[in-house]
Amino acid sequence: MAYYQQEPSALQKLTGTIELTAQQAAVIKQTYILFGVAIFCAIAGGYVGATSQTLVHFFSTGMGWIVAMIVLNVVPYVAISARNNPVLGVTALVADGFIAGIALSPLLWVASMVNPSLILVSLAVAACVFVGVTGYVMMSGRTFSAPRGLMAGLFLSTTAILVLNHFMNIGLLGIVVSLGIGALGVCGLVYSTSNVLHSSASDSAIPGALSLFASMFNIFVATLNILLRLLGGGRRS
Repeated sequence: MAYYQQEPSALQKLTGTIELTAQQAAVIKQTYILFGVAIFCAIAGGYVGATSQTLVHFFSTGMGWIVAMIVLNVVPYVAISARNNPVLGVTALVADGFIAGIALSPLLWVASMVNPSLILVSLAVAACVFVGVTGYVMMSGRTFSAPRGLMAGLFLSTTAILVLNHFMNIGLLGIVVSLGIGALGVCGLVYSTSNVLHSSASDSAIPGALSLFASMFNIFVATLNILLRLLGGGRRS
């Protein structure tokens, strides 16, 4: 009788522990390194886009949105197709991060006009989620424990948000919103990591890095959008 391994449930992916082979342990660390590269490229792309009126105007139009959606779907497909070609795959990953940052230029420009500190808060929340979970993964050896990853990410993000409030005074509502999104972000990143480790594509770092980058990109966008809606009017002349 054939044996089929049952796919873990969503709860198991957030509460389970995975014993890794030597190859899996090496690949997941490479995955997080490439994940970090994609984030750095997205920050660079966001800066270039937000400081260019031409790009802000273009991506604010319907045509710009269509172009962004096409590119952001095609480039990851190229990267995954080239998963066994490190040069092409990493190049596509870098391009995906940079273009994703540029595509955010209208949102970043609006935030810079309304309240620039909200961009820093959103970056801080995303960075703490990234550093907390990445730090755990890099030190985890041959075992990935989702609960420990959650605790590491939640502890660092909570501490950083409270420290950030001390310097930027984002207020009680800002703290609550940031903590809530940070907690969801940590859960999302740990869940995505478990998905990567259970995936048949876990022998390559590129697909996993793309998946993790998509999760982190969504965390940043959600944080900035929500903070803009709730706190954007707080800075008035």
